[in-house]
Amino acid sequence: MSTSIRRETQPLLALDDYPLAATRYHAERPQAQLLIAGATGVPQGFYRRFAEHAASRGFNTMTLDYRGIGQSKPDSLRGFEMEYLDWAHLDLAAAVDQHRHAERPLFMIGHSFGGHAFGLLPNHDQVAGFYTFGTGAGWHGWMPRAEQVRVLAMWRLIGPLMTRYKGYLAWSKLGMGEDLPLGVYRQWKRWCRFPRYFFDDPQMPGLAERFAQVKTPMVALNSLDDLWAPPASRDAFMAAYVNAPYQARTLDSQAEGLGAIGHMGYFRPAAQRLWDETLDWFEQLRVEQRAA
Repeated sequence: MSTSIRRETQPLLALDDYPLAATRYHAERPQAQLLIAGATGVPQGFYRRFAEHAASRGFNTMTLDYRGIGQSKPDSLRGFEMEYLDWAHLDLAAAVDQHRHAERPLFMIGHSFGGHAFGLLPNHDQVAGFYTFGTGAGWHGWMPRAEQVRVLAMWRLIGPLMTRYKGYLAWSKLGMGEDLPLGVYRQWKRWCRFPRYFFDDPQMPGLAERFAQVKTPMVALNSLDDLWAPPASRDAFMAAYVNAPYQARTLDSQAEGLGAIGHMGYFRPAAQRLWDETLDWFEQLRVEQRAA
C-alpha cells in the first residue's frame, strides 16, 4: 500500500506564521479530505500507516507536527516559549484552513490531545465529522492504581528534576514520546490535577462555553486497556461537547480479537479493523450530508 500512495511533504504556516512540517497523502480518486490531530509528544510519522490506508480508501489525508515536535521543533527546546493550546489555536486551525476543499467534505481524526483540540478550534464548523481515539481528562484518579503511581512520580519527581536541569521535559529519555517544550509540560501538569482537566481550572474561564458551540457529529473510542484514558476519563472530558451529536464507543480489544491496544495501539497495523470502522462512519456521514 505504501508504494502506491503519493506522499508529499510540505511547509505549513501556523496562524501566527510559525513554520510547521506537514505531509499530504494523496488519494487516487479523492472523495473527502481528512486531517489527523495527533497526541502530545507524538510525531506525525507515527500516523503514516493510518494515513496511507485512508488515502487508499479515497481520503486525501494530512498529518502535521505541532510546533516544538518532530520536524517542527527548533534546534533546541531550551528557552523555546509556547502555550500548550497553541497546537490547537494556531497549528491545527491553520491545517483546517489549508486542507479543506470547496468540493469535498473535511473530516478529522483525533488521538488523545486531538480530542481536546477540536473544541478549541476557531474553525471547527468547517469539519463535517470527528472521530477521536484515546481522549481523556488526564487526571490520575481515572487511571488504575499502578498507573497512578507512575504518573504521579512523573509529575512530582521526575518532571520537576528534568525540567530544572534541561529547561524542557526530556520525555524521550523515558521512552514516552518526543521531548516537550517547558510551556506544554507546565500546563499539562497543572490541568492533570483536575478531574475534568482544564474545565476545572479557574485560570481557564470560558472553555465550557466554547466546547458547547461545537455541533459536529463525533465518536470517541477508548479501549478498556488504555491506562491513560480509560472510558471513565473519556466520559469526564467528552461531556463538554454538550451540543454535538455524540457517540461513545468502548472497546474490549481482547474480546474483539485485536489484542493489546493501550494508549497508542489504535494507530498500529493490528488495529486496521478500527480504521475501517472509522472510515466507514465518515463515508456514511458523507453520503447522508450530501443527500440532506
